[in-house]
Amino acid sequence: MFDKLNDYLKNCYSPYSNFKVVACVITKDNKGFYGVNVENKSYGGTICAERNAINSAICEGYTSFKEIHILGGNPCFICRQTFIEFFDQDVKIFIYDMDGNVKSYTMNDMCPLPFEAEL
Repeated sequence: MFDKLNDYLKNCYSPYSNFKVVACVITKDNKGFYGVNVENKSYGGTICAERNAINSAICEGYTSFKEIHILGGNPCFICRQTFIEFFDQDVKIFIYDMDGNVKSYTMNDMCPLPFEAEL
């Protein structure tokens, strides 16, 4: 997976931060959807690679996921909230550094206290 993620780095659009991130979300039936970060001068208009990948899957009708692979950084909290919206607690989150080393987490590890309507 690292090599495929690494191939997508060239597609990132990050002229302001030069911080490149690639993600691939895997559906429960093993389809992969990739996303890269796309920056905007108005940083609020920037979309992270993780949400880009998830949105691509949703656009194709998929909303059940088993894992996500991320190269280039830890998910921000907007992405983590998106995870809460679409991932079960046992979904695996794999985070790779630029050398290919990987750490694995579950959704529950990454988002132990989700923002919910009821407290």
